[in-house]
Amino acid sequence: MLDVSLLGTGGMMPLPYRWLTALMLRYNGKSILIDCGEGTQIALREKGWSPKPVDIICFTHYHADHISGLPGMLLAMGNAERREPLRLMGPKGLTRVVNALRVIAPELPFELQFQEIGQEEETFSFDGFQIKAFKVSHSVVCYGYSMTVERGGRFDRERALARQIPLKLWSRLQKGETIEEGGLTYTPDMVLGEPRKGLKVTYCTDTRPTGSIVSNAEGADLLILEGMYGEPEKLAKAKENRHMTMYEAASVAKAAGVPELWLTHYSPSLLRPEQYLNDVKKIFPNTVAARDGRSVELNFDEE
Repeated sequence: MLDVSLLGTGGMMPLPYRWLTALMLRYNGKSILIDCGEGTQIALREKGWSPKPVDIICFTHYHADHISGLPGMLLAMGNAERREPLRLMGPKGLTRVVNALRVIAPELPFELQFQEIGQEEETFSFDGFQIKAFKVSHSVVCYGYSMTVERGGRFDRERALARQIPLKLWSRLQKGETIEEGGLTYTPDMVLGEPRKGLKVTYCTDTRPTGSIVSNAEGADLLILEGMYGEPEKLAKAKENRHMTMYEAASVAKAAGVPELWLTHYSPSLLRPEQYLNDVKKIFPNTVAARDGRSVELNFDEE
């Protein structure tokens, strides 16, 4: 099961009922936070979650509405007696930007580990997650992210018996471990069938529509995109500021063939995003105008 929660759906500035951009994913005891706008730690508390167990924070880019909540988040983690290292990931310049913000959070009881992204696309593996960063098109360097939980093949008892694999090794091989015993090497593929479909969420804000979003969202169970503007007459403004309208986001979702689209990162002027949904759904019917705290539990397909 993969927990997905949009902690904040605002862009540019927070509103009394809308925190700035942040997304949390939780799987198998591990947590990934994407972006950390102002108010993120309050949104976490409203959700009933603690900042302490966050393992990775990924940043799409370094505009204030995506990173201004970081110093407070780091201090909250420290006050919660966190000691484990925290991994930070984002475009080039991450180390410099974070260290500048740490002027107001200089002493932490845990280590910060930096992973700077420099390629058009880069893939990282982390404790059951695969995180793929892909460049999009904003006024500064900006990345979208696809988070995938891979799923191994089903255990094949007959194959294990035919290969005379000791019973005591079955469980470890099923968990993906390679084992050397008695001068022989046993690998998971000796007892597992073909890999099964996993779970995938693709997230992207602050960009014009790009082919990279479409290609990286293919096969996703959920696509989360900015819908900065709902007013049709603001298309020119969206192009000027390198953002997307709700209609453009719907067109991207349609092209990617995803089952569901959540809109987020609304302009402060967009007070009621849902009022534009009728027209947006003409392009992509399964569109949701998400609000803060919207969550879902994604589960593997039953087989």
